[in-house]
Amino acid sequence: MKKQKTFKLDRRDSVWFHENSSHVNEAYAKDVCDIAILPIGAIEQHGAHAPCGMDTFNAVGIAEKTALKTGAMVLPCPNYGSHPHHHWGMPGTIPLTYETHISLLVDIIRGAAVCGYNKFLILSAHGQVSSTIVAVHKLGIEGYFTLSSTWYDFLRDDKAVLDDYMWHADEAETSVGLYLYPQWIQMDLAEAGGGQGLVDSKWKIAPGQSAKPGMMYHFEGTFALPEADDLDNGVIGDPTKATVEKGELLVEKVVDHYAELLNEIREKYPCGINPLGFRNPSGYRTAHQIQYDSHHDAKGRLKQ
Repeated sequence: MKKQKTFKLDRRDSVWFHENSSHVNEAYAKDVCDIAILPIGAIEQHGAHAPCGMDTFNAVGIAEKTALKTGAMVLPCPNYGSHPHHHWGMPGTIPLTYETHISLLVDIIRGAAVCGYNKFLILSAHGQVSSTIVAVHKLGIEGYFTLSSTWYDFLRDDKAVLDDYMWHADEAETSVGLYLYPQWIQMDLAEAGGGQGLVDSKWKIAPGQSAKPGMMYHFEGTFALPEADDLDNGVIGDPTKATVEKGELLVEKVVDHYAELLNEIREKYPCGINPLGFRNPSGYRTAHQIQYDSHHDAKGRLKQ
């Protein structure tokens, strides 16, 4: 079999899995880095000033920058995502059911593992923890080491860069758009908006906010009315406060956090090592019969 001898980027042609040949992807996982990032977004309305693919574009941009800093491979981003209950029925939003999305994520990770990837980060730019958390734990039972993170909650900006907490099509998301894809942002159409919550905001942790006692995560309840009825312009927050400078600070800070995390994992678990130490393809039924691989002892601890 003929083998490729020249590469553009650290023994691969691209940080994107689908832009390399299968042979390059497999050799890269075996010899260079077996961490794969799965960016996930959504098709969702973001007011008059921003594209319906905003969440997807944000996930793709942050994942690509993280891969360039860490050597991780980036898996193709599924454009569609799952959505909180109040997003359903909103024109411009195309939601997947939770069951469909969970299965999609699980199947993608399983497939990438066949090529030799052993560590996975699901990097979300959209509120879909209702499916990502379930997917991570289903994968864990099968022996796939998987982390799941929503970038703005991972960053916890807590108004360090922003004037307001992040919500939707707002100062934060629009700033990121101005930095990553300004050609698709129309600031002349940006206007503030907001809905009427069903409980006082003091009980909810806003996206990216540092939590305080007595607060619930903003997806831990049916806190909002359907957006199609509740929002006048599809916006929660004030995108007119957005700037490219804020977007650059947000993106580069969160990329640095992701890079530190993945580089630490890469150093602790070299190529070929699955941190969990097992595969259990039968899932729930055989979770009590796990046997660890040669890199781990009988209790699953990594051998030195």
